[in-house]
Amino acid sequence: MPVPILLVTGFLGAGKTTIVNHLLAHADGRRIAAVVNDFGAINIDAELIAGASDGVVSLANGCICCSLEGDLLRTLSTLLRRDPKPEYIVIETSGVADPSDIVRNLMDPVILREAPLETVLCVMDAATPLPALDDGLLRAQLRVADIVALSKLDLADEGAGARIREAIRALRAPAVVVEARHGEISAALLFPAVVDRTPAPREPGPRRPAEERFETLSWTSERPISLPRLQQAIGRLAPKLARAKGLFETVEQPGRLMVFQFAGGRATLAPGDAPAPGVPRARIVFIAELGVLSRAELDEIMEGCVMDGEGP
Repeated sequence: MPVPILLVTGFLGAGKTTIVNHLLAHADGRRIAAVVNDFGAINIDAELIAGASDGVVSLANGCICCSLEGDLLRTLSTLLRRDPKPEYIVIETSGVADPSDIVRNLMDPVILREAPLETVLCVMDAATPLPALDDGLLRAQLRVADIVALSKLDLADEGAGARIREAIRALRAPAVVVEARHGEISAALLFPAVVDRTPAPREPGPRRPAEERFETLSWTSERPISLPRLQQAIGRLAPKLARAKGLFETVEQPGRLMVFQFAGGRATLAPGDAPAPGVPRARIVFIAELGVLSRAELDEIMEGCVMDGEGP
């Protein structure tokens, strides 16, 4: 029996991991394997997936559409040899991935026969400014979508959802546009009943020239950080950031991790699990346009968040 693939794409900070978490937490008995790809040396997203269980496979330090093509195909092959094998496979792409290249890879005849690409879901922040839809990468993510999920509606102003829906339909008329409040999407929409068939091959569109547009800078600390100092640091860094995310222990709440997210100019903190032994007390990934943020500047700002023993 073929194992259908759900490909989850979307721009940096759109809310892809939140949706994947909801799907895994509400699997209702389905055996779902998740393949998570993050852009950078520290794969924060894999740790944020529900339980980070054996069903979650991490592809780190690259973008699926380029340097990790072989890793993706090998990972799918490994998942398909599991006993019992999964009933569905969810692939969460990096926010900088052009999904048309991933679709092209998944059209490999061997993969298509055993793990057909069933659905492409594009997650979009409902507060995305309409001019941003002119971005080539964002358009590429929309172009291949069967379903567009509007996230973060609670953070958008009144009427934003209607405006973005209209704009999406103008760009991608065939796509179904749904709301995904707090990551909730009907599993029946994303996981249709398994039948013994192979979907028709997709046309991913012309191959776009590779464009190195973003870079990641990872920062770690063996000591906990001061939350007030971090807030000041993010205030200084925010104008240069496209995205940031991390896990860290604070001086104010020792023995407990905080989950940090920065996207769309908004920063959030949420309680996490207890720190794992043998890993740094703070791990944060910053994503910025190439050349906008230097390593020296980042280190200088972030080192100021580490307590020196003389108080905040």
